[in-house]
Amino acid sequence: MSLFFSGLFWVLGLMMVTAVLAVILRKARQRFGREANNEVAGQVFTIVGGVNVVIAAFVLISLFDATDKADENTYQEANALVAVRWASESLAEPARSRVEELTQSYANEVVQVEWPALRAGGPVGGQGWELLSELQGEVERVPTRTDREENSRIEASTQLWNVYQARQDRLNASGNGVSAIVWFAILVGSAMSVGLMFMFGGPGVYSYAVIVSMLSGAIALMLFAIYQLQDPFSGGASVGPDAYVAALTRLARSG
Repeated sequence: MSLFFSGLFWVLGLMMVTAVLAVILRKARQRFGREANNEVAGQVFTIVGGVNVVIAAFVLISLFDATDKADENTYQEANALVAVRWASESLAEPARSRVEELTQSYANEVVQVEWPALRAGGPVGGQGWELLSELQGEVERVPTRTDREENSRIEASTQLWNVYQARQDRLNASGNGVSAIVWFAILVGSAMSVGLMFMFGGPGVYSYAVIVSMLSGAIALMLFAIYQLQDPFSGGASVGPDAYVAALTRLARSG
């Protein structure tokens, strides 16, 4: 099921459930009238709904920022990897060929092995770290005979450190999600907001059902968006390996 239809299913489903519940409760208690509750219920609803909206807004903004940061970080990692390869052009053989081989192997590992694991929300294996360790060893051990070669070795080492940092940031961003306490606060606040709507009186039965269903639909849409954005590499965000694919192309051309 596509993301669009999945979201539509949950939003419309919750709207229908709350609309039916609103009609049943309204008809069951219609003879008593609830217009007297409107003032008090409205004040409480303003507080509860306002707090819930503020929490959800902060969560959504932070998730959008995290997704943008994760996407930007992939390009930083890929660009640093290419910079390692370019810096190694001035190094002596066999280190130069070995660096070329390891940078391509690392980019392939990220695209073909690590990214499917990130999309599935599973753990990423240690092969990527091992390739970087081998790459670091090659860069550190290569003998230099001129200042140019030494400067190139230092530049390759610096860019390799940038790859390390960007890789760690990428792995940290995967699977963090929204904490249980935040989910608890949002879900309870959402349930309370919808529940308070059943305390109001005034409009006709079916108009009242439409009002309640619209509120529940908006809340369901918000919850669905939070759920889809909580992992930047899966769900609705789904940051792709485009940066590494482009890096592989550049590495192949430079080779």
